[in-house]
Amino acid sequence: MTATIETAAAADIADLRQLYYAVYGPHYPVALGTDPAEMSRLIADPHSLWLVARCPRTGGLAGSAAIRSEAGSRTGKLEGLAVHPDHRAAGLAGTLTEELCARMLDTGRLDSVYATVRTVSTGPQRVVSRNGFRPLGVLPNAVALNSRESLALYARHSDGILDRRLPVPEVPAPLAPLLRTVERSLGISYADTAATAPLPAPAEPTAAPLEMIEAPAFVRRRFRERFPDAAQWFYPLHTPNVLLMPDDGRFEVYAYLNRTGGYCALVAAHPAPADAAAWLEPITRTLTRAGAGYVEALLPLSQHGLLSACLAQGFIPSALYPAMRPEGDGFTDYVVMTRTTEQIDFRGLAVDEPLQPYLDAYVSAWASTYLPTLEVAP
Repeated sequence: MTATIETAAAADIADLRQLYYAVYGPHYPVALGTDPAEMSRLIADPHSLWLVARCPRTGGLAGSAAIRSEAGSRTGKLEGLAVHPDHRAAGLAGTLTEELCARMLDTGRLDSVYATVRTVSTGPQRVVSRNGFRPLGVLPNAVALNSRESLALYARHSDGILDRRLPVPEVPAPLAPLLRTVERSLGISYADTAATAPLPAPAEPTAAPLEMIEAPAFVRRRFRERFPDAAQWFYPLHTPNVLLMPDDGRFEVYAYLNRTGGYCALVAAHPAPADAAAWLEPITRTLTRAGAGYVEALLPLSQHGLLSACLAQGFIPSALYPAMRPEGDGFTDYVVMTRTTEQIDFRGLAVDEPLQPYLDAYVSAWASTYLPTLEVAP
């Protein structure tokens, strides 16, 4: 079937919701395919692009995908890639992905586009791989659909962007296996980056209640006041909907919590991330009680102290995104630190060959964090 590729319109929203239901069932945790108001906003967003594939015979929607970005950002996210079960094996997923990248990435509107890909089969991984995306890591237990699923992180860069990465003098030693994997996978070098001992864990906070405020409109307004410059956010393309702070107000942590998907992304901290570093354990515990079985933070690879603090609280270096953000004339590398409070079960994981080294690196990092080193007496 030769489908017609068109820009999504507000009139398509009802059919799009039916498409995502047909593909994912009632458990799809993303507003792009379930919330008409959010879908309408994305369709109208001048910084994003949503395409649909239409069956020429019936006019019905056969597929859908979008690249979402935001004002001032040079990074986009490939989202909502779905092909109706009746139209699979026609190459529509690849066609939609390539057309989106041609319009948003190859034209210079964006420097890179990333995607989080399901690992229940190798098909989604191969779709993005055939369209120039390369693996960057594995995010275990990242989302709850029919069951708790792991995702893979992939990205595609514009030509020359990876050559403009800013140097990183040192990283905590537990990140070294991930760096070596990225070197082999992407053909870039961290030869000048020293792997040094993590910094000592921050002193545990004195007993003080931690409050979580769930008032999305208020949180968004306060967040915009605190962070008018997006460069201060940990995580782009995530609008926080919860605010965590101790009773004395010494810091504020902004996060995006998705209860349907059972995950949370830490977005930013005020006045500075270091002020909340010692509180990572109670922050994670509070979010876990709120329904987040998986918590992640996206941090600059150069922030040795913050990465050390995450490592001390059981976060695992799970993915590395080289040249993610522009900084002056160069680009900053970022690392995804993750923590899951639920049992990880890799038995149902389907991993394509290029992704396997990242899974091996994660398992090694997890084991060194959570398994004791046994000493054998002579």
